[in-house]
Amino acid sequence: MGQIQLKQVTKSFGDVQVIPPLDLTIQDGEFTVFVGPSGCGKSTLLRLIAGLEDISSGHIEIDGKDATDLVPAKRGLAMVFQSYALYPHMSVRKNIAFPLRMAKMDPAEIDRRVNAAAEVLNLAAYIDRRPGQLSGGQRQRVAIGRAIVREPSAFLFDEPLSNLDAALRVGMRMEISELHKKLKTTMVYVTHDQVEAMTMADKIVVLQAGVIEQVGSPLELYRRPRNTFVAGFIGSPKMNLISGEEAAKHDAATIGIRPEHIDVVESGGTWQGTVGVAEHLGSDTFFHIHNTGLTEMITVRAIGDINLTHGDTIHLNPRMNELHRFDAQGLRID
Repeated sequence: MGQIQLKQVTKSFGDVQVIPPLDLTIQDGEFTVFVGPSGCGKSTLLRLIAGLEDISSGHIEIDGKDATDLVPAKRGLAMVFQSYALYPHMSVRKNIAFPLRMAKMDPAEIDRRVNAAAEVLNLAAYIDRRPGQLSGGQRQRVAIGRAIVREPSAFLFDEPLSNLDAALRVGMRMEISELHKKLKTTMVYVTHDQVEAMTMADKIVVLQAGVIEQVGSPLELYRRPRNTFVAGFIGSPKMNLISGEEAAKHDAATIGIRPEHIDVVESGGTWQGTVGVAEHLGSDTFFHIHNTGLTEMITVRAIGDINLTHGDTIHLNPRMNELHRFDAQGLRID
């Protein structure tokens, strides 16, 4: 079991409230991702769940039991941090076994758990090496192994891939997702990278200034963002948000259209403008368009390599059935 419930949880540092009253349920076995810009409160929220920070008010329940005042070691959770925090003089085996040795577990059981974790994480061939002989991705796997052997109710990940290069991040993203499917254990994962959130999560919690803006599956947030903040945060490249006369035509204060929902046509498009930066990626081309007569520069994602460059005129047709409408408060209009 690994259900986690936050009931009217708040956190203040002195007179500054960083987490206003907040309710959230993370279901057993769910992969939940906290995402938002720097300073939105996502790491603070994770630390409150872990017990590394005291809540100011409210209650935290783990598997239906009040864990509000429990010390971290009694909560049945395991945390993986951004820094690997491995002991450089110890082998992989000893690093993974360390929390079990501290708990004075039976040596035979320690060996069983360490070997099983090493097998799951493809570390068996490196079990006698020291951290200095490993790559960044392998070190992060060792840190995850140290969490796995504790057999926790839930894993808490605090931006675990931030120190890795782009290629390793993609690989580790897949490995953590596969690990979740194998273990079927609750995982709570913090990131500022919405691509990580979209590709890994069962459920995404979007935060801004300590407030939950929306909770839902990746596709729910992509297809039906609750407000302009979520609309502009979820999706890569982000949604185009347009105000002024064009929005007024659709009885809205702001309209949104995703870059992939604007078609490039040869002539006579609904909008036309001037190509600024053109990013030719082979499979896709991203155009940043100026001088459309709209209030904002817009981004267009076209499939394939389209032969338009800086300064060219471009003709565009937005797919009206993919248009999102928002009111003056930034809330979705259905």
